[in-house]
Amino acid sequence: MSMSQEYAGFWLRVGAALIDSVLLLIVIWPLMAAIYGLQYWTSGHYILGFWDLVINYLLPAIVVIIFWIYRSATPGKMMLKLTIVDAKTGNAPTKGQYIGRYLAYYVSAIPLFMGLIWVGLDKRKQGWHDKLAGTVVLKINQTEAVKFDATV
Repeated sequence: MSMSQEYAGFWLRVGAALIDSVLLLIVIWPLMAAIYGLQYWTSGHYILGFWDLVINYLLPAIVVIIFWIYRSATPGKMMLKLTIVDAKTGNAPTKGQYIGRYLAYYVSAIPLFMGLIWVGLDKRKQGWHDKLAGTVVLKINQTEAVKFDATV
């Protein structure tokens, strides 16, 4: 089996993010409902309390960074055969790069999500968070050689 790599494009990465978001919501929504009840969805507040902050902000950050450290991808990226690598070496990024990459998502999102949209414009398909962390996301294409039972 041979492997080829290419930069993961914008829509592929959007797909991975949607998968990750759905998986996180499956865990987060029942927890928030159990803790805050209907008040959680009807309140006009951004943060309702300690558990809201922990479950909606801290827990996803920890889960994503742990997946990155141990698998170089989130579940959505793994399903779509994407991996995060160091932009200079192609090796796994350092823990510091992963943490910086996560924090840089905020930098990418704040100005009208331009740093995320940048993935679709950049020749290496890097968002601002990738550029700041020194990472790229690759699509791993595994191809298997064709085998025939009998030779002619």
